Amino acid sequence: MSEYIEIIGGSRLDGEVRVSGAKNAVLPLLIASLLTNEQVEFSNVPNLHDVNLTVQLLQYFGADVEHRKSQVKVAVPRLVAEEASYSLVKAMRASFWVLAPLLARGRAARVALPGGDIIGARPVDIHLSGLEQMGADIKVKHGVVYATALGGLKPATIDMRFPSVGATHQLMMAAALTPGTTVLKGAAREPEVIALASMLNQMGGEVEGAGSDTVVIRGREHLGGAKVQIIGDRIEAGTYMLAGAVMGGELTVSGVSPEFFGQFLEILDQMDVSVTPGTDFIRVKSRGRIKGVKVKTGPFPALATDLQPLLMSAACVADGVSVVEEGIYEARFRHASELSRMGANIQVDGLSATITGVECLSGAPVEAHDIRAGAGLVIAGLAAQGVTQIHEPQHIRRGYESLEDKLRRVGARIGAKLSDPEDYLFTGC
Repeated sequence: MSEYIEIIGGSRLDGEVRVSGAKNAVLPLLIASLLTNEQVEFSNVPNLHDVNLTVQLLQYFGADVEHRKSQVKVAVPRLVAEEASYSLVKAMRASFWVLAPLLARGRAARVALPGGDIIGARPVDIHLSGLEQMGADIKVKHGVVYATALGGLKPATIDMRFPSVGATHQLMMAAALTPGTTVLKGAAREPEVIALASMLNQMGGEVEGAGSDTVVIRGREHLGGAKVQIIGDRIEAGTYMLAGAVMGGELTVSGVSPEFFGQFLEILDQMDVSVTPGTDFIRVKSRGRIKGVKVKTGPFPALATDLQPLLMSAACVADGVSVVEEGIYEARFRHASELSRMGANIQVDGLSATITGVECLSGAPVEAHDIRAGAGLVIAGLAAQGVTQIHEPQHIRRGYESLEDKLRRVGARIGAKLSDPEDYLFTGC
């Protein structure tokens, strides 16, 4: 048996959707609990496959974990391992971030180069260069990073050639447990970076400037416990906002700060969507058929690359021509071929896609290649005439908690179904 998501398109969306805790925040924060031998308590933790993988990873390194619904308690009295093999990290890129805590606390680490979604090369040279500048001895052999800092890491001033979110997470964690002042210049500015800084400060570190391009970390020999509430998921929120914009009606997306979106809210306005921000919600209301738009993804506050597949799906039924340029990952247009199966008019040229909006898409069987591509296909399915079947939905489960339930509550006709392989024996190649 295999699972797929089935959508009957055409339903108007009205009401309120509350987002879960942010996947892109909870993973580095959970990993940061390796920095201390005291307990760290997390609330608003989403029920996601990637969260479960991270919990298993922490347990491998000696963590005692209590996981009940949206509450997780982690205590790592001592590190019992220093190696994260390929079998541990291949399913999720964020697993690579254990390198910094292992190196800062345990003085040695062996971590396989990461896997995860196939959306581009996503090199880790910024991570490794920064740690080397902090005194780590690093060698890469046969796909494994061997790192030691026998005398402990040292504070440094690090110029980052690109504002990598992952590298900023990694270096902030390393610096927080390194006595002295470390300065990250050219750091990422995303809300998830601010969330990690807040946690490190609770643990007794001193992090200033998070959210700007210069972050100053005054490290400590010892970090303590903390109680952390995971911020709302801005990418999940953007998914529902775009779905509401395409399908008409009035949709309130709650549980997330409007400050987390950067240029995205301006882009919605350019698409002729009414956007009303509140303290912890955004209300979107359709003014009719959305308009085409020209956008480019980039580091915050530019359009997040994770929102690009979602926006492209919406643009498929927009009035006019949209141009979407990918400025982060070179292989993030794989969803274009699946959207074309549904009748979308998309021309891809390198890192740019031109989408000529059509009146209506047509339901079809499609495949989710990664988390956000799958969510984009959900938006397309909602807007399509007829039935859409999205196969390989396990990718969507990595980033969305209760997606079908939340959409059903606001009017969508969507659900998970099981298929029998014998149903396809005589369907041709």
